[in-house]
Amino acid sequence: MARRRYQKGRVFLRGQKERVWVGRWREDMVQSDGSVRRIERSAILGAQHELKTKRLAQRRLDLILCRINAPEYRPGRVASIAEFAEKWQAEILIHRKPSTVRAAKSHLRTYILPQLGKMQLNELGKERQQAFATRLVSQVARKTVVNILGTLSTMLTTAKEWGYVCEGLKLGSLALPETPLRPAARFYSGEEAKKIIDAAHDPYRTMFAIAAMTGLRAGEILGLMLEDIDLDRKVLHIRRSVWCGTVQTVKSKSSRAPLPMPQPLAEIIRGFLAAWRPNSTKLLFTNRLGRPYNANKVVQKGLWPILEKLGIEHCGLHAFRHTHTSLLLEVGASPTVAQAQLRHSDARNALGVYGHVIGDSQRNAVERVAQILRPDAPKVETSGEWIQ
Repeated sequence: MARRRYQKGRVFLRGQKERVWVGRWREDMVQSDGSVRRIERSAILGAQHELKTKRLAQRRLDLILCRINAPEYRPGRVASIAEFAEKWQAEILIHRKPSTVRAAKSHLRTYILPQLGKMQLNELGKERQQAFATRLVSQVARKTVVNILGTLSTMLTTAKEWGYVCEGLKLGSLALPETPLRPAARFYSGEEAKKIIDAAHDPYRTMFAIAAMTGLRAGEILGLMLEDIDLDRKVLHIRRSVWCGTVQTVKSKSSRAPLPMPQPLAEIIRGFLAAWRPNSTKLLFTNRLGRPYNANKVVQKGLWPILEKLGIEHCGLHAFRHTHTSLLLEVGASPTVAQAQLRHSDARNALGVYGHVIGDSQRNAVERVAQILRPDAPKVETSGEWIQ
């Protein structure tokens, strides 16, 4: 390889209708076999109406070249997206939760590798990222598009940190369709939830009671162990979750928190523990084989038969979380209290996701305002002065 030397690169105009300045330079790259090869690279520096002269365009190229001309510069690494994806899965993805691993592998297998696998990491610039996102939009729902791009973004971030030549992916810089309007999530009323708990038999009765009275997620309920139940202090400790019959960590750091256990729930749990038998997993709820429950099976075998018997529309276990949140707002709980109970990092998340019920206090206040503004309302004398 030739000795590396200081370079100024080359600047020239390209295009006919929309003239743009292009910068071109040489850079050393470490190949997949470990050899170093000098390649030519180029980048669009800006439009001609932006950079009026060649000297201004050269200044912008100088900012790119300062990294390459620096004494501490080391050759960048190159690899195809398929090659790096294999390393990323072996070194990084294996340390993630089982649910994350399954989703990421599905994204790679179904969308990322078939469309981008043969491309070099350094070739996946903003324009090609947008083209990939646009193709995804025509294939899957917006939420799935965001999840797939999230997996790709995480992988590219790791590649950049490891010294590979590539451009990071930021969702905010890509054009995606607006989030579609969705109907409010179906949930149980307080009376319906009470009837469901009364009609259920253990272990489902205790599961449903915990879900409705604390707002825990389904996986968090199925991940409870005996050591997480403090009947003396009336506290539930949330330390793990169960996904598809596999124990894993909770959704986020804020999810790992103790919660108050109301007296009615403490009585239900105390009755359940009286007949509880220890098992090898140490979980509170296990199936006949002694394994963790699958949330989908709990819904299909434990919840839906009761809903059909009571004439209530089919819902899942997450509906109890909506019910709990709605009842919190109904009794006048503050956003801070709702945030702490739902274990969201931001109170706005709790209200934005679950605050779809108008409580009596809010409704009564609005009714009082409307009574004052009624055209046929009796006239009320006001001083027009500020209240100190």
